Amino acid sequence: MCSNCDYTIHGAQHHFGWNNQREPALRIAPGATVCLECLDSSAGQLGPHSVLQDVVDLDFGKINPVNGPIFVEGARPGDALKITIEGFRPQAQGGRGWGWTANIPGFGLLADQFPDPALTLWSFDPEGCDHAMFGSEGRVPLKPFAGTVGCAPAEPGDHSIVPPRRVGGNLDIRDLAAGSVLYLPVEVEGGLLSIGDTHAAQGDGEVCGTAIESPMDAIVTVDLVKDANLRFPRFTTSGPVTRHLDTKGYEVTTGIGPDLMTGARDAVAGMVDLLCAQRGMSAVDAYMLVSTCGDLRISEIVDMPNWVVSFYFPRAVFE
Repeated sequence: MCSNCDYTIHGAQHHFGWNNQREPALRIAPGATVCLECLDSSAGQLGPHSVLQDVVDLDFGKINPVNGPIFVEGARPGDALKITIEGFRPQAQGGRGWGWTANIPGFGLLADQFPDPALTLWSFDPEGCDHAMFGSEGRVPLKPFAGTVGCAPAEPGDHSIVPPRRVGGNLDIRDLAAGSVLYLPVEVEGGLLSIGDTHAAQGDGEVCGTAIESPMDAIVTVDLVKDANLRFPRFTTSGPVTRHLDTKGYEVTTGIGPDLMTGARDAVAGMVDLLCAQRGMSAVDAYMLVSTCGDLRISEIVDMPNWVVSFYFPRAVFE
């Protein structure tokens, strides 16, 4: 347990899917600080010595585990949980932090273009947590965060953890990093907060479907805001959000047309092609790399009938 934490939720105290009848792993008063020992998104099916066949053999019934749920005393429907993200601590193996990125067949923005499995393994200094190397030349800046932070929904029964929901869940917002404060709508008594899917780095969009998936301890302080009546999650950041990427500028490709999803696909495919031409990379390696550090942005959505989606790849990775 961390010295500044009131409670710890251990890695074994995880679950798959949302259900508002799930027994709480912990009950807290508002204001408590909790350390959650989060597994990677494969729940340990992949590790620092995994091989490609391990991706093929993934059990998708054991994907995206989350620790919890946490019952917050006094939380009622219509309130909001205020989650201050204190920080993240990589769970090292052999003295190194680790993670994985995979192309999983049938998953990801360009799944039709990349039908075969692929796997990249990452290693990094767990103390500095500054960057991880992609091959011998790529240097991906790290920014740890939890991809999944959510409350239990009001609807009865079991619900998949994969899609995000009004009460949060698999948001995959890379700016929910240390110093940010997230507000989640409460739909059931106690809120039943769960957290998992920790990442060492991710680009906005997580375009191949995975980031640098990495087991980490997430440390959060959970407060209660009465009668907040939020329709959807909102959050604040404590400062700039792209400083770790901005140092050398960007290469940018675009997609233009009447459909935002098509535009996003075209922008990402254009960046994959550009990296292949500039760096001599394989297409699937470029696809996995940009998922960890490139950002999809809507540049224009008012000049009908065509919208502009841009994909920003940080030049600092190779310079």
